[in-house]
This record gives sequence, C-alpha cells and structure tokens, in this order.
Amino acid sequence: MDIDLTYSGLAALGAGIAVIGASLGIGKIGSSAMDSIARQPEASEKIQNAMIIASALIEGAALFGIVTALLAVFK
Repeated sequence: MDIDLTYSGLAALGAGIAVIGASLGIGKIGSSAMDSIARQPEASEKIQNAMIIASALIEGAALFGIVTALLAVFK
C-alpha cells in the first residue's frame, strides 16, 4: 500500500469528521436558540446575536480542520 494514499485517505476522513461535527454543533445551537426564543420572545435579539457568534466560531474551527486535512493531502 502506498503511504501517500494512506495519508490522503486519513486526511479525507479527518475533513469529513470536521464537517459532521460542525453541522451537528450548528444544528444544536439553532435548535436551542429557537427553543429559547419561543420561551422568551423579548430576548430574541440577544439570543440571535449569541447564536450567530457561536455558529461563526464553530464554522471557523471546522474550517481549520478542513484546511489542515487538505494541507496533509497536497503537501
């Protein structure tokens, strides 16, 4: 088995795990935010701002994982 092919496969697996983790995290944030807004509609602006910031941080972490995996493939 070629060692470069093994690294490419592992890098692709790592990128996939990063995307799955980010999608689950953002889905959980969205679900919790909708529940919170349904319970306290007057706080919807604060909840929405916190949700957007948290989603951006999760997306940034996933992007680092994907970029690292791509760098491992195309080194």
